[in-house]
Order: sequence, then C-alpha cells, then structure tokens
Amino acid sequence: MPYYKRVVGTRCYLSPINPDDAPRYTEWLNDPELSVMLQIVVKPVSIASENEMLEKIAKDPYQFAVVDLESDELIGGCGLKNVDLVNRTALMGIFLGNKSYWGKGYGEEATRLLLDFAFTFVNLNSIMLEVFDFNPRAIRCYEKVGFKAVGRRRSAKMLAGKGYDEVLMDILAEEFNGSILNSAMGDG
Repeated sequence: MPYYKRVVGTRCYLSPINPDDAPRYTEWLNDPELSVMLQIVVKPVSIASENEMLEKIAKDPYQFAVVDLESDELIGGCGLKNVDLVNRTALMGIFLGNKSYWGKGYGEEATRLLLDFAFTFVNLNSIMLEVFDFNPRAIRCYEKVGFKAVGRRRSAKMLAGKGYDEVLMDILAEEFNGSILNSAMGDG
C-alpha cells in the first residue's frame, strides 16, 4: 500500500488513511485483545463495514495511519475527533493493531507526532483522551508524553459483569515540547 510521510518521527510516521487497508484494520478490530481496549468496537467488524468507515475517515484531515519508518508497514492508526477550531480543542485516539510493536515505544512516538501536528499545524490548545483503567501501559505512555488525569467516569466500561473506570486525560499546548515546526524551519 502506498503511504505518505505527513508527520515523521525517528521510528514511525503518520500517513493519510488508505482505504485499501480495510482487511488489515478488520483483522485488528476483531481481535478481542485489542478491541477490548478501544472505545468504539463493541460488535464484530466486517470488511465491508470497515471499508466504508475507512472511505469516510480517509477524507478527514485529522485521521492517520501509523507506519513503521524502516519497513513502511502499517502498524496502527491515530487521529483527532471533535476538533473545535474556535475553542482549539479536540479528542484524540490511537491504537497499535500490530501486536509485535506493543511495548516498544511506537505508541509513545505516534502520540507525540499526533500532538505535535495538532499543536503546531492545527493550532489547537487542549487535547483530551479517554482510556480505561485496566490499561496501565497506555496510561503510562500518555503520562510520559505529558498528559494529566483530569477526571474519571466510574464503571463506564462493563466487561463480564465487572465495571471499569474510564480515565479522562488532557494536555495543553504549553505543556508539550514538540519539534515539527523547528525541524521544518531548520531550527531543530
């Protein structure tokens, strides 16, 4: 699949979504180990429905594929939603579908790249995310990048009859140390 280096890091880059990747996303979103972590997946995903979804979000300038820089392999997705250009806010989401990339810093770098894009080019000021408390690896990743817990929805996720909290986290532009603009201008 062709990918385009929109926002480039040292290990991965963000590329516009390619709808031809529907089979790969469908495989990932039907994996219970991954789908339980996501806010959006509650029922099986078909290739047809995922293709339709990717066709739609491929037109969204704030949605990206996460691609390994060395191999050009698709490893996940990330993006912004509910982008409010007046109040300069958005909600972000990210996932790495390729489990061989879990726990190796790719999620942290992709999160930094997305935040750098949001704060530098979209001129946002506040980005929020939602994560379940049974995902401490993701919470640590977000904290490393600079997110702070700002609230909690108690028992917002029910799994096998047990309630899990949804942790709300945010980060402000002034709290983030990005580098895209400096690099693009030769200062970085």
